[in-house]
Amino acid sequence: MRDNIRVAIWGFGAMGGGIAKVLLGKQGIEITGVCDIAPQRVGQSIYALLNCERGQRSDVLVTDDIDKVLSARPDVCILATDSFTAKAFPKIKKIVEAGVNVISTAEEMSYPKAQSPELAEQINSLAKQHGVTVLGTGINPGLMMDLLAICLSGCMTDVQKVICKRVNSLSPFGPAVMEEQGVGLKKEEFAKRTAEGTLAGHVGFAESIGMIGEALGWKIDKFEQQMQPIITNVDRRSPYGFAAKGDVAGVNMTGQGYVAGELKIEMIHPQQIEPELEGTHTGDYITLVGTPPVNMVNQPEVDGGIGTIAMCVNMIPHVINARPGLKTMIDLPVPHAIMGDFRDMLED
Repeated sequence: MRDNIRVAIWGFGAMGGGIAKVLLGKQGIEITGVCDIAPQRVGQSIYALLNCERGQRSDVLVTDDIDKVLSARPDVCILATDSFTAKAFPKIKKIVEAGVNVISTAEEMSYPKAQSPELAEQINSLAKQHGVTVLGTGINPGLMMDLLAICLSGCMTDVQKVICKRVNSLSPFGPAVMEEQGVGLKKEEFAKRTAEGTLAGHVGFAESIGMIGEALGWKIDKFEQQMQPIITNVDRRSPYGFAAKGDVAGVNMTGQGYVAGELKIEMIHPQQIEPELEGTHTGDYITLVGTPPVNMVNQPEVDGGIGTIAMCVNMIPHVINARPGLKTMIDLPVPHAIMGDFRDMLED
């Protein structure tokens, strides 16, 4: 039997910690190091932070020194720190230059050439130079509003339009996502920051539309998106966010991709903390107009936090097996749960 797959984690917040907890329950895989800059975590055992039994495993202490983590020669480093390619790039570069594969939770990294083509090419060149693979993935972008629609189109002879809608809860996500969505802002501040372009909202529409376009052979010649606040009528509190009555509980994002001037891809994505408090039911919906028509409905939504964690974990063997370079979800095998030994998924 080959050695365990060695995994490092950079960022130990809501996503990084959740990924670690899932990895500890998997076969054929071990966590070799964790990097985080939060003072309350540095020096602490990951088992104490996660409230998990260590058993016979070696202890892993959180460090703020990524070089120390990478010196243990992990097979993969899961980067769970950023949403934007430009912010993630220096970290990805450091991991790649250490000869380690990368899985990033950064939304823009799911299809970075949509908005950062120069950085995407640089990452691709660096990864090939150092013989490793880089992948950005998550629940959305990464699966629900792009890859799943692409897979469903496989039963069609003709696709005329793609409509993806996701009504979801932001409650599982951490402080970074709360800030990006404007959770807790006054309406006036939301409008001001939207006008200034300093409020991100959902990050990933350009990436999802780009991925769908490439997969279907559509050249996207125009991309647009809109963002409106969701104002709460009651106080709402999630683990990492709070919106008082009358303030912003989330955003309603819409986006469009055009081919030769025709609307071909439509994105609809209202997301907010604790939506059930005002009777909003979550769900995922895909409509493919064409031959034959396809309509998929999943209610309630796939949990965003658990789904993102699962995608990162389940793509580990595929990333290790892949040829070097920057990859997207349409370049690698279909993601699936791995209930057996992760080492069985590795190619010789």
